[in-house]
Amino acid sequence: MLFKRFLLLLLLAAPLAARANHVLIPMDNTQKECLKAYGVAFWLLQREVPVDWLLNYRGGAFAFETSSAAENELAVRGVTFQVISEAQYTGILQEIADPNANMDVMKLEKVPKIAVYTPKGKQPWDDAVTMVLTYAEIPYTQIYDDEVLKGELPKYDWLHLHHEDFTGEYGKFYASYRNYPWYQQQVRDAEAAAKRNGFSKVSVMKGTVATKMQEFIAGGGFLFAMCSATDSYDIALAGLGIDMVESMYDGDPADPAAQSKLNFNRCLAFQNFQLERNPFQYEYSNIDMQPSERGLGEQNDYFQLFTYSAKYDPVPTMLTQNHEKTIHGFMGQTTAFRKSLIKSDVVVMGDTKQTGEARYIHGSLGKGTWTFYGGHDPEDYQHLVGEEPTDLALHPNSPGYRLILNNILFPAAKKKKQKT
Repeated sequence: MLFKRFLLLLLLAAPLAARANHVLIPMDNTQKECLKAYGVAFWLLQREVPVDWLLNYRGGAFAFETSSAAENELAVRGVTFQVISEAQYTGILQEIADPNANMDVMKLEKVPKIAVYTPKGKQPWDDAVTMVLTYAEIPYTQIYDDEVLKGELPKYDWLHLHHEDFTGEYGKFYASYRNYPWYQQQVRDAEAAAKRNGFSKVSVMKGTVATKMQEFIAGGGFLFAMCSATDSYDIALAGLGIDMVESMYDGDPADPAAQSKLNFNRCLAFQNFQLERNPFQYEYSNIDMQPSERGLGEQNDYFQLFTYSAKYDPVPTMLTQNHEKTIHGFMGQTTAFRKSLIKSDVVVMGDTKQTGEARYIHGSLGKGTWTFYGGHDPEDYQHLVGEEPTDLALHPNSPGYRLILNNILFPAAKKKKQKT
């Protein structure tokens, strides 16, 4: 009798074991919607479904236990996926676990709370991060100076800095756009914000905002910045308490000794840089490589992603997951970082060796991390003020935009004990 029951249990268990019960979302060149796949991973985390991020496996694939709701969501969003058996998934995990395989599994468990630092008013340019978050259907909250100064940053896990000028020079657009209504409104809005928050100048307010953000990182936050929000941020930190701004921006002349007073110890990424003192020059410092010295154009501007050990260096491995290792470059007010001015403890994750420039860098501060990404729009080589926004439906597998979304999911990862 007992033997018959045992055989019955075996017969019942066999179809269950063979049943397909995992979903694999490949992120290699077979994927039709790489960007929306990140949104599905976020959607699953919102529903408390853990997601395995398979680092360096099929372009950084995602896997999770299947459900009809998840499969429907994938189908609606047009994301390529495969339903595989438990045995098949076990085989994938064994392949990844091989000590000779540069792969690993990162558990995603937490839903990151995302904030985008951006002004409330309409700006004459677009922000790549908000565009890709919207396309991937990942929710975020807009905040700006008032919210930062009120101490609201600890509510969030991840903070993106919109195309921004932390020096208080309004993007150094004075020479070209001072008579444009949008520029004049930007000045009025910034001056009003400084006044209601008790600051005499916009530049002083922006320096305090930058300090609050630095405290956010040190307390365990994740900061991501692109374009001018990278170098202008470090310049603001280095110049705290120094008047670096000329009279057309704040009503009085800059300190002629400003350069010699900079404190590079406060900076996240850069050191020993030289300020651009000409207020009419559309540049902040020599951190940003200039077109004349780069010698690159749309046809030959590329940078290479570094390859890291997935098992020993999981953080940069996560941040560089992609189906391409050669990324087409793109310009911005800040396009590329001069390597000679990058601090020694900063991780360069993407560079153009022949020009001595870095495009994608990362570092730690206290309990948190930051990432700087040069350029403005990964799918618009020279995005000009007033141009139409990029239609990401035309670039669903953009490797440049994928780097942004790697940073979005990074805070969801379960912390691992570092091996190095």
